[in-house]
Amino acid sequence: MQKQRLIFPHDLEQALNDELALCPCDRRFVLVDETTRQLCLPLIRSYACLDGAEVITIPAGDEHKSLQSVSHVWQELQRMDATRHSLLINLGGGMVTDLGGFAASTFKRGLRFINIPTTLLAMVDASVGGKTGFNFGGLKNEVGVFSDARSVIIATCFLRTMDRQNLLSGYAEMLKHGLIGRHAVVRQDSSAASGDEAMWAELLTFDIESPDLDVLSRMIRDSVDVKERIVMADPTEQGLRKALNLGHTIGHALESLALTKEPVLHGYAVAWGLVCELYLSCIKCGFPVSQMRQTVSFITQHYGRMAITCDDYPTLLNLMSHDKKNLTASEINFTLLGGIGDVHINQTATREEIEETLDFLREG
Repeated sequence: MQKQRLIFPHDLEQALNDELALCPCDRRFVLVDETTRQLCLPLIRSYACLDGAEVITIPAGDEHKSLQSVSHVWQELQRMDATRHSLLINLGGGMVTDLGGFAASTFKRGLRFINIPTTLLAMVDASVGGKTGFNFGGLKNEVGVFSDARSVIIATCFLRTMDRQNLLSGYAEMLKHGLIGRHAVVRQDSSAASGDEAMWAELLTFDIESPDLDVLSRMIRDSVDVKERIVMADPTEQGLRKALNLGHTIGHALESLALTKEPVLHGYAVAWGLVCELYLSCIKCGFPVSQMRQTVSFITQHYGRMAITCDDYPTLLNLMSHDKKNLTASEINFTLLGGIGDVHINQTATREEIEETLDFLREG
C-alpha cells in the first residue's frame, strides 16, 4: 500500500496549492456540509488555487450520511460535467470525508480526492485510513469501499471553529489510540504483552475543556501516527487493523440506537463503547481494573452517560449482531485489551456478558 500523504501545514494556502500542483485536473469541486460551508469554507474560498472551483453542499448531521446525500453529490458532479480527470476536495468532518470519498471513488469509476478535515474527529480518524461510505438500513457505515485520498491536509486552525461537544467527540478517538498504544501488540489468545502507557496517561491529564492548541496539535500527530502505522501494515482489516475497532462494536450500536431517539455524536458513542469494552476487557482478558476505572472516570466526567434502559438491550444486541466485524452470523466480535498496548482481536462474549457491560454503562 502506498503511504497516504499526510500534511500538517504551517501555511494552509501554500500546502493546498502544492498538493493541487501535484494533482493536475480538468475541474475542481469542493464538498461541504451546511455547517462547514458557513464556518470553514470562508477560510479558504479566497485562495487563488481554488479560483473556478465549484462548491457542492449537503445537509449537516450524521442522519444525512445517506444514499440520498451520495446521490446528490453524484447528480451535482454530473450536472457540472465532472470527468474522470476531475478532483473533489472534501472540506468537513468525518461525515463529509467519508461520504465524499465514497462518492468520488464510485463516480465514473473513480475521481481523485483530497481530504481537508475540519473537526478533531476527522483529523485523527475519519479522514485517514481509506475507509469511505455511508449509513444504510439503520446501520452505521453499512455501505462503503476502501479508497485513499490523494492527500490529507490536517490544519488545526479549523479547531477554533469547533464547539466543546465536537471537540470531545474527536478526543474519544484519541483516547482509543492512547489505549491501543504506539507499539501495539496484537494477539488472538490470552498471553500477556508489555504496554505503552505514556500516551494514554497524557490524554487523561490534558485539559480538554480549555485546550492549548499547540500542545493538542502535537498530540494529534501522535494519534494519527498510531492509526497510520496500523493502516499501512493492514490496509484492508485482515488482522492488525482490527485494533482500531476498540470501543466500536458497542459504540456503533449505541449510535444507531440513538438515531431512532435523539442522535448523538460519533465520539460520544465511542466513548461509551470504550466504557463497556474496557469493562469487558477486564472480564475476558485481564485488563487492569485500576486503569479501566481511571479511563471510565475521565469519560463519565466529560461525556456523561448515555440514557439507556434494560428495554433497549434486545435492540442493541440485534444491532451488534449485524456489525460488519462479526466473523459469523451467530457471534458478536470484539476488539479487547489485556493491557494498554496489548490488543486482543476476534474476541466474543455471551449475551449475559454483554448485558452486564451495559449494566455497567448505566450504573457504573
